[in-house]
Parts: sequence; C-alpha cells; structure tokens
Amino acid sequence: MNRESFSLSIDAASCDRLCGDWFIYQLRGGHRFSTDDMLVAWMGASARPNATRLLDLGAGIGSVGLMALYQMAPEATLKMIEAQEISHILARKAIERNHLQDRVQAIHGDLRDPVMLTAEEFGQYDLVTGSPPYFPLGTGVVSPHPQRAACRFELRGDVSDYCVTAARALSPNGVFALVHAANDPRPEPAIGAAGLRILSRQDVLFRENKEPVISLFLAGHHGDRSDRPPIIVRDADGQISGPMQAIRRRMGAPEQNSTKSSG
Repeated sequence: MNRESFSLSIDAASCDRLCGDWFIYQLRGGHRFSTDDMLVAWMGASARPNATRLLDLGAGIGSVGLMALYQMAPEATLKMIEAQEISHILARKAIERNHLQDRVQAIHGDLRDPVMLTAEEFGQYDLVTGSPPYFPLGTGVVSPHPQRAACRFELRGDVSDYCVTAARALSPNGVFALVHAANDPRPEPAIGAAGLRILSRQDVLFRENKEPVISLFLAGHHGDRSDRPPIIVRDADGQISGPMQAIRRRMGAPEQNSTKSSG
C-alpha cells in the first residue's frame, strides 16, 4: 500500500461504538471488529475480573484489548502489540478518542520479536488475550487488502507464536484467552508446547444445530481442565440467544438487530 492509498484508507475509517461509551476506529472496506473479538474478551475478563495488567497480542484495531479493559477497575492498564501499521494507527486513534492515554500503551511491532516484552515484563500480566489469524497460507485466497489479509491469513506467525509469547508474559496465576477456528487441531498442542495448561475450551455455534465455527480457549501455568458447554449465538429462528444477549449486556455492547446475521 503506497502512502497516498494509505492516507485514503485512514480517511475512510468510521468511528463506531465498541462498548459502553468507548469507540473504535475501523476501515469501512477493511477489517472490522467481530463477535469473535467480543467473546474472547468476555472469556478473559470473566476469568480474571480483577486483572490489573492486561496484554493483547496481535491487537489489530484494539477491539479485543479495549473490550477486556472496559470490564476492569480504573487502575487496570493494557499493552497492545500490533504489526500492521494501519491497524496500529487506528488503535491509537481509539485510545485518544476514549481518553485512555494513561491506561493503554500501543506498540507497533511483531509479537514474535523478543524486544516487544522487556525482561521486567516477564511473568507480570494477569490477563493475556489473542485472536490470531485462522488460516495458513495456501488454504485460501489472500485478500489484496493488506489489513484484511493479515487478519485472516498467517502472514506473521500462527497460534504457536501467540502461545509462546503469552506464556512468557503470564503471571503465575494469570490466564491466556485465545480464539481460533473450531475445526483446527493446532491450538491445543500449541498451548501445551508453550508450557501452558488448558483450563477450558468452549465451542461457539453461530446458529443453533450447526457445527461450531470458533472455539474459545483459556490457558494458564497451573490448574485443571474443565470444558464449558457451547455458546449458541443465534437460535434456529435467527434470534440472538438469551445467553448471548447476557454476554452482550455484560460487555456493554451496542444494541443489535436481533435478525441481523452474525459471524
């Protein structure tokens, strides 16, 4: 993307309500925050509601990290690491729009780069969140839009890289909340290979009686595994389910048309 088209893309961003009175900037023709983002933020915030140090890996436009932070006490802080320049700039705009400069640090860089975390940060985060791209290169058509391509395809590492960095950052009692494609077998061994234990897995069905599309994972250094029943986003008639409505209210999500498609 050349400088001129980059500027045009930034100018084409919309400012949309994210949660409560917080807003997010997202490109009208680019990557936009999703139900996946909300659910992984909800899982992490529910597991560690008293977290004071949060880290969001591959933060994109900032949706996951900000939604998780919104659930925390005012003294909680968030660090976001994102490699895509355009997404990083949009995240910084959201930080400024929501007056969070004293609570949120946005870092432009690759989460695989060891310098993204200082030695003093090792083992210091109560909650780490991650929404990695789901698709390896060669498994589909890569979008010509660089931002959308990086959000869907593994152009800068995969779930294993997220797990390794999360394990380095997590405090002894911290948790790592991760979302990935439900039919992908890689997240569970990746979590184990990073030295973490799976605490729970929860599948997500975007429509009742359909196959799960995504899965939510919770991991940490210690603890026993206890999987959770699936989340059904919409019932057979296309209405938002009661449990999903409760999650949306908990997360401060804006009102949504009950018959609008999800996913």
